[in-house]
Amino acid sequence: MKTIIIVPTYNEKENIRELVPAIFAILPDVSVMVVDDNSPDGTGEEVRKLQGKYPSLELLSRRKKDGLGESYITAFKKVIYSGRYEKVIMMDGDFSHDPKYLPEMIRYGKYFPVVVGSRYVKGGATVGWEFRRRLLSRFGNLYARYVTNLPVKDLTGGFNCIDMEFLKKIDLERLSYFKGYAFIMSLKYFLWKKRAVFKEIPIVFKNRTEGKSKLSNHIIAEGFIAPWLLLFSLSRKKKNLRQEDLSAEISALGDGSD
Repeated sequence: MKTIIIVPTYNEKENIRELVPAIFAILPDVSVMVVDDNSPDGTGEEVRKLQGKYPSLELLSRRKKDGLGESYITAFKKVIYSGRYEKVIMMDGDFSHDPKYLPEMIRYGKYFPVVVGSRYVKGGATVGWEFRRRLLSRFGNLYARYVTNLPVKDLTGGFNCIDMEFLKKIDLERLSYFKGYAFIMSLKYFLWKKRAVFKEIPIVFKNRTEGKSKLSNHIIAEGFIAPWLLLFSLSRKKKNLRQEDLSAEISALGDGSD
């Protein structure tokens, strides 16, 4: 299967310098697309240097930082338009997602439309988070699962392998209403509504090796309201009502990505 790994970045120069070679050392035949939001630390330039050694490395440069969701949506559109790939993998650029899990994800991807690198199945774990963040993440996933009835234990985890045929079925413009972790949750929700079957494999999520990771009040608020907005958006679609109303309500939360 032809697979592309999408890695959104913002100020990840040091990490991307190590991550790209690590990916290609394990999977020399994959493609990698780095989606950089005009990082002031020179992440984009670092990717251009690496392209000299790795022909299957692509740089998608965006003008500004406006959220994880927008980065992925831009990349998804380009990948779909290319028509070259059967699978797309979502992966963080800070080594919180270990490349060693990639072969297993691709292997299961032959049989399941969506493979989730999960912190919350047997064998999965989170390392390097303080107790408050681990508690919020665990509770947030349980809460979102209860509201949406989505049969996935790690709804907000960003390490995922998706079949392109199912990704094409998703209305990406509807996804753009959600930001940060809620974007990942909404993507899984809409894939599930398109009858995608999920497989969760255990991963150990490690807190970022460079830079800082923040859990803002916007992220917490968004995580609380997003599951209800997903149900609300589905109901509105059935009633043929305008989605602009939903967009305005979600935008009022602010951008939850950091």
